[in-house]
Amino acid sequence: MFWVFGYGSLVFRPSFPFARVEAGFVRGYARRFWQGSPDHRGVPGAPGRVVTLIAEAQAVCWGRAYEIHDDDRDEVLANLDVREQAGYDRLSLAVHRADGSVLAPGALVYVANPANPDWLGPASLEAIAAHVRASRGPSGANDEYVRRLAAALRELGADDEHVFALEQLCSASP
Repeated sequence: MFWVFGYGSLVFRPSFPFARVEAGFVRGYARRFWQGSPDHRGVPGAPGRVVTLIAEAQAVCWGRAYEIHDDDRDEVLANLDVREQAGYDRLSLAVHRADGSVLAPGALVYVANPANPDWLGPASLEAIAAHVRASRGPSGANDEYVRRLAAALRELGADDEHVFALEQLCSASP
């Protein structure tokens, strides 16, 4: 068995077989809409914006941890490597339960590397919202991604100021 931690679309659409799922968080990282998506929520030349994790000492990032059977390992990794191909690297991070205990000491987490060609980096929330509202790709409208992620985080009881503020701005008229 091994664990995969999702903090973006994996929170609301895992699309791979898993044995169980639990809410959890990673320490020292904040979720930010700083990665370009030329293949899911945008297109080449007009990427959408999706989340990645940014190192931030006091931050916690809530998501879902999926326990994967060893028999499904190769299939799940192949699926995720394609899904996260636009600039994401594999990391191993400890995932914690709500009470702080360790759920998975080394879960697989895909994190965008700022040196990747699809990195968009920081911008004001207003600029990110305008970008998101204008973006669409094979997986649908970029603002749908924001809304679905926000809804899934609320379902978990997670507070994410960045996501919720962006959701509010995306819902406002341009």
